[in-house]
Amino acid sequence: MDTPEPPAAPDPVKTAEAQGQMNLTTGVQQQLLNMVDQVTPTGSLTYSQNGTTSFVGADGKTYTVPRFTSTQTLTPAQQALLDLSNKTQANLGQIGVDQSAKIGSLLGTNLKLGNEATEARLMELGSARLDPKFAQSEEALRTRLANQGIQPGSAAWNAEMKSFSEGKNDAYNQLLLSGRQLANTEIQAERNAPINEITALLSGSQVSAPNYSSTPTTGVAGTDYAGMVSNNYGQQMQAYNNKLQSNNAAMGGMFGLAGTLGAAGMKYGPTWMAMSDRRLKSDIVDTGETFAGLPVYEYTIFGRRERGVMADEVEQVMPEAVALHPSGFKMVDYGRLQGAI
Repeated sequence: MDTPEPPAAPDPVKTAEAQGQMNLTTGVQQQLLNMVDQVTPTGSLTYSQNGTTSFVGADGKTYTVPRFTSTQTLTPAQQALLDLSNKTQANLGQIGVDQSAKIGSLLGTNLKLGNEATEARLMELGSARLDPKFAQSEEALRTRLANQGIQPGSAAWNAEMKSFSEGKNDAYNQLLLSGRQLANTEIQAERNAPINEITALLSGSQVSAPNYSSTPTTGVAGTDYAGMVSNNYGQQMQAYNNKLQSNNAAMGGMFGLAGTLGAAGMKYGPTWMAMSDRRLKSDIVDTGETFAGLPVYEYTIFGRRERGVMADEVEQVMPEAVALHPSGFKMVDYGRLQGAI
């Protein structure tokens, strides 16, 4: 009966290197698939390889990947418009430079809103219109009060004249406020005019770039090489375990399980031979005890936990106590060991 050998564990370094190479290849494939040249009524977009780029990976190796250039080209008509637009912008920019130098001194001074001369002029213009009107209104008020029998100097007379004077003052104040507001607006407009002119020059229109359609992105799924290696190793280990269990079951069916120390064994003449081959045992634990000067172990054999010695260790000190079963596995004569104590 052949004893199965456990599969060799995969080399993690080599697996990681292979996975890195596959990832790099996948990335280059995706880039090549997604670089689609485009042609539109206003221009074209093309890709071309422009040498390579090298880098050192985490594994210390040097990797080389392609480097690409994206080129945008306008149609002759669009290129002519762009050239004219650039020339116009250059001219307007120069005008802006010249004009901005002129307004430097203007921006460096404080803005003065209104003055005494403005107010005097407003009063002059307002009086020419309002004074005759107020004189007529005052005369009409005096006549009305006299007709009502209200004498000058009386409380009623003084109250009416005070109200008239306050209304007259309010009218002149409103004239000054409105006139001052208009004057300030004119001063601000005069100051802002050169600034607005330069702003208009700097906001000239430009020829827009061609609009390209969105290229559909092609996704190339990466190969999970590390996962495949792990799965393959797991399957090999499962096959090994299955084979080992099958052999153990077969051996369990061939031999009766009994004996001192609980070892699997069979009767050979006057002695009791127990299967004690290390290859048949698993989960081996040294109990710290000894039997006939040999270490005693606890282990699993033929599906159950037992205690005993190892045939290979017995063979080194007492080869006559070890026999070979036709299956190729070694057995120990515990009777001989007992007699040696």
